[in-house]
Amino acid sequence: MSPPTSATSRDRLRIAIQKSGRLAEPARALLASCGLSWRESRDRLFCYGETLPIDLLLVRDDDIPGLIADGVCDLGIVGRNVLGEQDGERRNGGREPAFREWRALGFGACRLALAVPESWDWQGVSQLAGKRIATSYPALLSQWLAEQGIAADVVLLSGSVEIAPRLGQADAICDLVSSGATLSANQLKPVETLLQSEAVLAGPAAEFDAVRGELAQLLLRRLDGALRIRHSKLLLFQAPRRLLPALLPLLPDAEVPTVMQLDGEDDLALQALCHGAVTWQRLEDLKRAGARGLMVLPVEGMLA
Repeated sequence: MSPPTSATSRDRLRIAIQKSGRLAEPARALLASCGLSWRESRDRLFCYGETLPIDLLLVRDDDIPGLIADGVCDLGIVGRNVLGEQDGERRNGGREPAFREWRALGFGACRLALAVPESWDWQGVSQLAGKRIATSYPALLSQWLAEQGIAADVVLLSGSVEIAPRLGQADAICDLVSSGATLSANQLKPVETLLQSEAVLAGPAAEFDAVRGELAQLLLRRLDGALRIRHSKLLLFQAPRRLLPALLPLLPDAEVPTVMQLDGEDDLALQALCHGAVTWQRLEDLKRAGARGLMVLPVEGMLA
């Protein structure tokens, strides 16, 4: 099994995701929650869509924006930091935007941060004037420095950015930060956030043709539904009608509840889709307010 080669004749949607790395498994799990399944090629680089004509390419994350720009794939799941850096490179080279963020996906959160030695008495960005800043994100850093009106030297490093100040290669760094443990281990402290990053669905700047456009819209509808219910629960209970004013404020994260009259009674049956945690404490608060027969159910799918 091999992928088709002609982008112009393709009547299937092709999505690029990380072959391995921190976004790989969450990306596949999210797409699977949209009802997609695949048959993998022997080299495990191409997955043929079985339930829908939507295939996967398994690649390096840094390659995903370029594959979208070249039309090799239609969509990609990639970090916002990677997408922003490569978009900045294109703009700096005088090329038109070729891809854009379509959806934030809610996993893989991190931030692109400026960090300085712990010994610095940080007073603000003006301290960066004339300094050397090591980074793997020169386009994003250069754009941020320009916005701040700071003239500094950007030192491009492809790895081990955190050690650059200790080696005398730079005065400060700009790198991705999750927990901050790596910075602390290298006697650095974060002082400015340039970009809040997470996994995003990226797509082309231009429109798709009719066939792939319909597939893309179908996928987006399913993605929106999957993301909406990721941490959601369906709450069912009964209560007297007169107690509704006290009960509804206990459901601030719920959509408008469905209310049904019970035959021959003044009691109501309610079901509410809650988008926050439905804890034991929350159930106890509802019971004290007059709810009974409380039941919490998982939500496996939703299509608006």
